[in-house]
Amino acid sequence: MTRIEISRPMDVDKDELILFFDLVIRDTFDKEGLSTLQEDIQTEIKTKIQYLQSDYDSNGGERYFLIAKVGGTIVGTVEYGPSSVLINTVTNGSLKELFEIGTVFVHPEYQRRGIGTLLFNIMLLTFQSKGIDEFCLDSGYSTSQKVWTRKLGDPDYCLKDYWGEGSGHMIWKRNIKDVPITFIGLKDWGG
Repeated sequence: MTRIEISRPMDVDKDELILFFDLVIRDTFDKEGLSTLQEDIQTEIKTKIQYLQSDYDSNGGERYFLIAKVGGTIVGTVEYGPSSVLINTVTNGSLKELFEIGTVFVHPEYQRRGIGTLLFNIMLLTFQSKGIDEFCLDSGYSTSQKVWTRKLGDPDYCLKDYWGEGSGHMIWKRNIKDVPITFIGLKDWGG
């Protein structure tokens, strides 16, 4: 059985996390058929690095990351923080007071094995322990939208063609009590 460690990021993890963001974002854009959008890729990477720095600078007060490691190597991340400008703009500020779950990233070689679900569930438990009752989450990636729709149901906001023809954006608002936290055996990959 492979051991997965979930923890807060340490200073020694920073460089590896930056490389991890670069790898996962580039892989995601490639799988979505968006690899030619180099400026958008760079913006997404820079935003995640800024979020991480905000976590370090505020000791988790502004942004709060969790990381998953297998054999000492980062294989997944999740974070929460204030809802994004995009969410606040398209919802006319109706979700402005909610925390947003974001940066649910899993290393390409470890995807589809339950690590993202594990991180998401631990974030829900983190919210419960902090007395946070509601959250929001958004996605512009079609692959991720399928995952979130399966986990959270239909989105509360569906912005058709937001990123171009056939490429929409989805936003979910959920109460913690309405989202089941289910832990099932993670798929082993022989590690």
